[in-house]
Amino acid sequence: MTELVGLDDVRAARELLAGVTRTTPLEPSRPLSAALGGPTWLKCENVQRAGSYKVRGAYVRISRLSAAERERGVVAASAGNHAQGVALAAGLVGTHATVFMPVNAPLPKVAATKGYGAQVELAGNTVDESLVAAHTYAERTGAVLIHPFDHPDVIAGQGTVALEILEQCPDVKTIITGVGGGGLISGMAVAVKALRPDVRIIGVQAAGAAAFPPSLVAGEPVRLPAFATIADGIAVGRPGEITFNHVRKLVDEIVTVSEEDISRALLMLLERGKQVVEPAGAVGVAALLAGVVEVETPVVAVLSGGNIDPLLMLRVIEHGLAAAGRYLRVTVRCSDRPGQLASLLSQIAEHRANVVDVEHQRANPHLSLGEVEVALSVETRGVEHSDTLISALRASGYQVVFAAEA
Repeated sequence: MTELVGLDDVRAARELLAGVTRTTPLEPSRPLSAALGGPTWLKCENVQRAGSYKVRGAYVRISRLSAAERERGVVAASAGNHAQGVALAAGLVGTHATVFMPVNAPLPKVAATKGYGAQVELAGNTVDESLVAAHTYAERTGAVLIHPFDHPDVIAGQGTVALEILEQCPDVKTIITGVGGGGLISGMAVAVKALRPDVRIIGVQAAGAAAFPPSLVAGEPVRLPAFATIADGIAVGRPGEITFNHVRKLVDEIVTVSEEDISRALLMLLERGKQVVEPAGAVGVAALLAGVVEVETPVVAVLSGGNIDPLLMLRVIEHGLAAAGRYLRVTVRCSDRPGQLASLLSQIAEHRANVVDVEHQRANPHLSLGEVEVALSVETRGVEHSDTLISALRASGYQVVFAAEA
């Protein structure tokens, strides 16, 4: 078994990071506190330099390179946050960074990585495939590979988040955070279990990219045959060898959340918490809101990153509204008579729902002669309001052939 990182390693990393990273704020969350019946806090790594905790581990790793290694430069693979962390850290240390990113990496993350001075190469459809390209580049050029999670220096650097939490919330009982490859939760668990072994450490993965649960069952890292999630920052197909050993020994529980859970969490954080958070950074909050895990308060949920593509944010907000029952798409069939559309819209207005979009279709071959199809996007006040509206339309004789959250 690989030797675990120790508390002294995390403390040494914190000394290295003094003046480089910021101590991020711990903000109270009233909605979560009310839902959980006790104090709940948000550790806002979304406002860290480069927009996530990743710069902590990247800087610790790169700052410890020899002069000869710095001369050869560094290479990394990332969907965005590790890329920006490596680019920033390399610039601070004085070495050159090349970063391989998936071809579908969010454009703002690509632009930000270039903005920090790194050379960006697009390769593969996933971080795992980009990592293969980074390994090949390292072997060919001699550049030092800065792994996104599976290195003791990286784990120690990420663990400094937990040192701050324990100081900011001394009575914390539960810490919950997102998990991709496992670097953040490994480092945090090292610090917490050494200083406060009574505190529960819970990791959260997106259900569509959850490699840790089957790996823990198998007793070794297992590669997923396929994975997909809006939480690109934690879309990792296989745990690291080092991080797996840390998680297996030190982490109390790993749970999963759905895409709808993540969307609802992002919407709540934006509306109620005034926090701009990317999907991967919101999975801890998603687990708390969805009730997929029992926790003892006070709870601290780590918002691990805030680098979200604005276009994705638009889609996620719409999806989150739909998941919360506040945005409804319905398709109704009715007779093609003058005034029928106006009557339909009037009934929706009577139920105090707001029509956002209307599409009137006569040419659908599935329609009967004299029948039209009307697709509507409607803002509602929640699930109960949506159900009431659909029931009223059906009671009035409208055929609701599709009513689904989008």
